[in-house]
Amino acid sequence: MTARLQSHQYGKAETRVVRIVRDTARHEIRDLNVTSALRGTFEDAYLTGDQSAVLPTDTQKNMVFAYAKQHGVESPERFGILLAEHFVDDIAPVTGARVDVQEYTWVRAVVDGAEHDHTWLRSGQEVRTASVTVDQGTTTVIAGLKDLTVLKSTGSEFTGFLKDEYTTLQETDDRVLATSLIAQWRYAGTDVDFDATYATVRETLISTFATLHSLALQQTLWHMGAQVIERVPEVVEIRFAAPNKHHFLSDLSPFGLENPGEVFWAADRPYGLIEAVIVREGAAPVDAAWTRSVGAP
Repeated sequence: MTARLQSHQYGKAETRVVRIVRDTARHEIRDLNVTSALRGTFEDAYLTGDQSAVLPTDTQKNMVFAYAKQHGVESPERFGILLAEHFVDDIAPVTGARVDVQEYTWVRAVVDGAEHDHTWLRSGQEVRTASVTVDQGTTTVIAGLKDLTVLKSTGSEFTGFLKDEYTTLQETDDRVLATSLIAQWRYAGTDVDFDATYATVRETLISTFATLHSLALQQTLWHMGAQVIERVPEVVEIRFAAPNKHHFLSDLSPFGLENPGEVFWAADRPYGLIEAVIVREGAAPVDAAWTRSVGAP
């Protein structure tokens, strides 16, 4: 026999739960997409089909809805902590758990100049994310965001790059810089005001992107991450994936028109993909917290 079971986990992917607080006339809403993955002594389920240690994925789904009712949704991070710690503490065969939470943002509708008490509008494409891993007695929280699309129309250049016989890109000292940002940051612990800290990190990323004169998207990511580490002591690591949303100057000379940086064509693909990991000096790695399912959303 030359094959062996190297590793495994199983869970319920993308349980959509909307929690509305109706205690007063002014309602509140949290809209989540929850994925759970359990790690433990489940070898027999794979090797012999014995399901005696397996908590059904349908049960994991039901738990999401029950916990939303019983505990509410203080934040996606706190909700993930409650679920992940329950799986490990209360389900005997489970030795580790990861819960990934995506939150979709709603903003209140404005009617006659005032916010409406129970009507909202979906806010753009940006998605807030949280990943909670309980492993070997430690709870690790990774917060984040994805699909935050930002663009600056100046304050960016790209010059002095390596050239060879295949290089056609022209240097520029004034270009459009745009990206659809994915950022994830790891907290040192769980005693965190997650909503407030998320807002601070997000504002830091946007303000640094806007105000830094960019020599390259790589440099911009470094400064964004370094500013988060400096401003938010709870954060010990931040990771970025940033597709470079290229905007190329349109050649209007065939039409007898000048184009001094005013008309561009936006290329959706191919695109440069810039990635970086920035850590606080002395922070210990937590590899298990970054391990995701091959099929995770």
